[in-house]
Amino acid sequence: MNVSAPIVITIDGPSGSGKGTLSQMLARHLGYHLLDSGALYRLVALAAMKKGTDLNSEDEVSQVAAALDVIFSLENDNSAQILLEGVKVTDAIRQEAVSMAASKVAAYPSVRAALLDRQRSFAVSPGLIADGRDMGTTVFPTAHVKLFLTASAEARAERRYKQLCKKGEIVDMAELVRDIRERDERDSNRSISPLKPAKDAVIIDSTTMTIDEVFTKMLAAIT
Repeated sequence: MNVSAPIVITIDGPSGSGKGTLSQMLARHLGYHLLDSGALYRLVALAAMKKGTDLNSEDEVSQVAAALDVIFSLENDNSAQILLEGVKVTDAIRQEAVSMAASKVAAYPSVRAALLDRQRSFAVSPGLIADGRDMGTTVFPTAHVKLFLTASAEARAERRYKQLCKKGEIVDMAELVRDIRERDERDSNRSISPLKPAKDAVIIDSTTMTIDEVFTKMLAAIT
């Protein structure tokens, strides 16, 4: 490993495990850059849906991924904003339909290949917090620290339920649990870069932990 390379800390795990919130907390605490790799796949899914692309066609979706026109920016209040073809889509990519479509397109090898170099380009000084599902296994296999966050499907569904209720959306808890389990199955069994902890990852189960407790444990793992 090049000792002069920027520090990279990867945070992998299934949907709803708290990766997004904790990655942002860690990036702010350390003053590092942040890569939300899941957002890239959500953006591919949203772009494909807007273009009327057949999500069952790997070739068509990979073309969308290769030409993805996206900008990540920070507002004055330090909130992250995402622009797709010049239009803010920060909230749009969090819709359930986009989330499920993202899991589908992320299973395509050619889509993952199209986004690989773009993800690695985020590793700049002073360091990077990389949030995703294959950050420590595929995208940054020589990362300085690798974390893997997990939680029971029920706990993750409850967190998602509360998030959606706050947005005024009507959701069914049993359906959320089923969707999460189906997504876990799809993510864990895809042919390329399946969801799994890196061999040298520190595994943290957040099922019964608060965000602050998980954050403290993460800090202990990287210091």
